[in-house]
Amino acid sequence: MAADERDYNLTEEQKAIKAKYPPLNKKYEYLDHTADVQLHAWGDTLEEAFEQCVMAMFGYMTDTETVEPVDTVEVEAEGHDMLSLLFHFLDEWLYKFSANEFFIPRVGRRVLFTQTPSGMHLYIFHILGVG
Repeated sequence: MAADERDYNLTEEQKAIKAKYPPLNKKYEYLDHTADVQLHAWGDTLEEAFEQCVMAMFGYMTDTETVEPVDTVEVEAEGHDMLSLLFHFLDEWLYKFSANEFFIPRVGRRVLFTQTPSGMHLYIFHILGVG
């Protein structure tokens, strides 16, 4: 769906929210895939690339620019390598989406990677929005 088609279907409340906040810094794109959606995200740092993966996932589900920032939510994920860390990281955000009355992040605030003897840990804070 083109961006102008999304804008056409916005409610007045969504238009007001979108006008109230600066545009999101989107460093991701959606690639064609026969069965699923394929996300391609990048960033100037590894932390930003992880953050953009989450924003791409939620951006596919909803217009994140129409989400009103309300609260801060923390997610912790763990993995034995970067691929498993990214998988668990996205899985934790999907859980937040399902369990927290359809939580949708608007913008990432901070990502911190730490290495432990049992594997990598990742902590991230996001702005909570109720869509």
